[in-house]
Amino acid sequence: MAAEEGLSGLLATHNGDVGCYGNMDEFTQEELRALDSEGRALLTQHKIRTWEGKQKTLTLINVYCPHADAGKPERLTFKMRFYRLLQIRAEALLAAGSHVIILGDLNTAHCRIDHWDAVNLECFEEDPGRKWMDGLLSNLGCQAGSHVRPFIDSYRCFQPKQEGAFTCWSAVSGARHLNYGSRLDYVLGDRTLVIDTFQDSFLLPEVMGSDHCPVGAVLSVSSVPAKQCPPLCTRFLPEFAGTQLKILRFLVHHKQDPVFKQSVLRLGKQTQVQMHQNKARVRSTRLRPNQTGSSRGQKSLTSYFQPSSNRPQASPNLELPSMGALMTPKTPEEEVMAKVVEGQVGASEAKDEKEVQTSFWKSLLGGPLPMPLCGGHREPCVMRTVKKPGPNLGRHFYMCARPRGPPTDPSSRCNFFLWSRPS
Repeated sequence: MAAEEGLSGLLATHNGDVGCYGNMDEFTQEELRALDSEGRALLTQHKIRTWEGKQKTLTLINVYCPHADAGKPERLTFKMRFYRLLQIRAEALLAAGSHVIILGDLNTAHCRIDHWDAVNLECFEEDPGRKWMDGLLSNLGCQAGSHVRPFIDSYRCFQPKQEGAFTCWSAVSGARHLNYGSRLDYVLGDRTLVIDTFQDSFLLPEVMGSDHCPVGAVLSVSSVPAKQCPPLCTRFLPEFAGTQLKILRFLVHHKQDPVFKQSVLRLGKQTQVQMHQNKARVRSTRLRPNQTGSSRGQKSLTSYFQPSSNRPQASPNLELPSMGALMTPKTPEEEVMAKVVEGQVGASEAKDEKEVQTSFWKSLLGGPLPMPLCGGHREPCVMRTVKKPGPNLGRHFYMCARPRGPPTDPSSRCNFFLWSRPS
């Protein structure tokens, strides 16, 4: 029933917007515009009917939160300001009487159980993103009161102790093969909505195609159709533009590729030329009854040979013996053996020639050096290139070819490292 892009309201068109922005006085206009300029939030509002028959408003906030780059401290500040803006908007919608679901990539693993290497990370709980999630989320065991947080992590509501429940893995290191990842994608619902209507919350790690996997939830509600689509949902559809359309708008104009058109014309010309040549060939080889044996008719084979002047001319009725008559007749068994011997000789000659060519090119080209063996598994390594800016940028090195995994797993990548010698 409503749709809007961004959290601040600066991108709103005031026609079919969601509204309810809350108090954003702590942000400047430039800061709000920067937070929404990367297209990280999309809000849609719906009417739902619960199993009790009550109609409620549900607002979905789809987000892709910023990533905190260790080499760019300003991105951590940007991420935390985005979190703050997201919380203000979500709480304003709750205060207006709407149920709220925040779903998408929050780019933070909340608890230690949500990260593959939490035990080796110093000050894990002190991360600003995790502290923000601590202040946003509560669990079902919390009693109603002043310290109850507004939202619930729906997956941990149904699977509170499930380990290895990850949604993101490093594609470069192949960590997905050993489930060496973290849970960054969530479906967060307000407490009342989760308690009353959520039936399940799940992950889909078997769905490939990205370094993330889908997440989802099941609610025991039904949707109430809206009277009309919000303008944001139909802004690219001309039939919803509000202006009268001509019938030509509903017809697809067929644009022919110029290269394809030239190919068709060339193929047509070649076909016509080939047809003319075939007709001429058939016409030239066709013999008429009254021209057989004449000067204009087909000549015999002996007419192409001129007899020698110092030898008696052969009789025109003399027939030349065939090749079969000049050869000693063979039995069927001898013919089969002759063919087998001839085939073996040909194969041997082809093999010898191929071996000579192979040895020649091997002597001329050294070929790539063999891969070194890693120290942990004694298996061939893989070559990688340094992409981080610095003195080693572009330099090659060898590392274990196995996928990244927990250090305690012997089947995961070992710590072997070796610089490649310069070419």
